[in-house]
Amino acid sequence: MKTTILKILLIAIITGVYAQERKTIGSIERLMPEMRDFIPDDREIEILAEGFGWSEGPVWVDKLNALLFSDVPGNKVYKWSEEEGLSVFLNPSGYTGIAPREKKGSKNAMNRDESGSNGLVLDKSGQLIICMHGDRRVARLTHWGKNDFTTIVGKYQGKYFNSPNDLVYAKNGDLYFTDPPYGLKKGDNDPLKELAFNGVFKLSPSGDLSLVIKDLTRPNGVAISNDQKTLYVAISDPKNRRIMAYDITPEGIENGRVFFDDSSLDINARGNFDGLKIHPSGTIFTTGPGGVLIITPEGKHLGTIKTEEKTANCAFDSSYEYLYMTTHMYLTRVKL
Repeated sequence: MKTTILKILLIAIITGVYAQERKTIGSIERLMPEMRDFIPDDREIEILAEGFGWSEGPVWVDKLNALLFSDVPGNKVYKWSEEEGLSVFLNPSGYTGIAPREKKGSKNAMNRDESGSNGLVLDKSGQLIICMHGDRRVARLTHWGKNDFTTIVGKYQGKYFNSPNDLVYAKNGDLYFTDPPYGLKKGDNDPLKELAFNGVFKLSPSGDLSLVIKDLTRPNGVAISNDQKTLYVAISDPKNRRIMAYDITPEGIENGRVFFDDSSLDINARGNFDGLKIHPSGTIFTTGPGGVLIITPEGKHLGTIKTEEKTANCAFDSSYEYLYMTTHMYLTRVKL
């Protein structure tokens, strides 16, 4: 009993010191009074870990009491918890060699390497579902903590995907995911690109795959409104940065329209619209130019978590106490 109490006290002391020494970054911009309903005045943006090539795809996992997130160029999934800090959870995470891919240093290859995992999500049974850039598939982690993956879907009409990027489950079990060309070394011009478009797909619980959107240049983050009636897709095209909204109907995905764009934002702000999550209030938390923008369902911009870095994605913990952000080389968070 005494030993257990001493361990608890030691963890509390270490955690307290760690929190006191934690660095901060950026600032909170409040454009509307309602912004304080989400982020009070005294909040700061904490840096939890750093040193990543491009951090992405965060998801909170209750059974681990931890956040999982991807380092895309590093081909790893990391785990971060308050108690244990940072550790490697999966290596490799997105490229295991099952799909064709140009080798580093080939005359056609670009300098970038985005072969690792990207978006992560939990299915209804709590299993980890992974967008695997390099393998060009969506896969399930077969055994927790082991590099054992089962392909959920890897091709459309016999052709490899570009590089599945982000994903979200509807309450009825439909899985929506985006497929831009970021995992291909030459993007749209890569000789290994087999699809003529960058699509948004839906995989039904029975395994039926359908292409629901095919006219977007760079579909990226994807989310569904709480009432399950609206599909949001972030477009990370720097020439046309915007978030699209679509009606989810029994007939399919319809009525595409611009929900929010960068016309009211600082044109020099760093970053594109990328990952997005929906708060229980229906408010959209989306990464974009300047950091993470907080936008009402009516399209009213309340404010921005200004991270000072390109920010790829974000995720709430299960109690909605914190928002975690994958911020280029950093993992950051802000208390709500």
